[in-house]
Amino acid sequence: MPRVDFYVLASADPAARLRFACRLVEKAWLHEHRVRVQLDPGGDGAAFDDLLWTFADRSFVPHERLAADGVPPAPVAAVVIADGDSKGPDDRDMLVNLAASVPAGYQGYARIAEVVDADDRRRKSGRDRFRFYREQGMEPQMHKMGDGS
Repeated sequence: MPRVDFYVLASADPAARLRFACRLVEKAWLHEHRVRVQLDPGGDGAAFDDLLWTFADRSFVPHERLAADGVPPAPVAAVVIADGDSKGPDDRDMLVNLAASVPAGYQGYARIAEVVDADDRRRKSGRDRFRFYREQGMEPQMHKMGDGS
């Protein structure tokens, strides 16, 4: 059963949420995790892709976006960004969920990181996902992050 961590941000700024997710992905990559970042279709995929290249001067996180058909170019980077339910490589051990719902196949990950900010809509969908994981028999952990997260 996956370990589920909710990172609850104090800010409602969508850019702060994406920057926090970039730092989380970088940390996972540095610990040699293979990460899938899940976003909603038509959402922040391009913005997150760009930000992952530029969020910090000292950073380099090799990553690729999954194509709409889910077939990534070869070779596949340690981090993939997915918009929607596109099928991707099965060798991922961590899911960073920035989508409004729990992605299909969530059970296949050792670790799930949910990033929730103070936006009312995203906070409500975060509560729904928290409840969903509990109903599946998991015990999600919550981490309240300060303004400087």
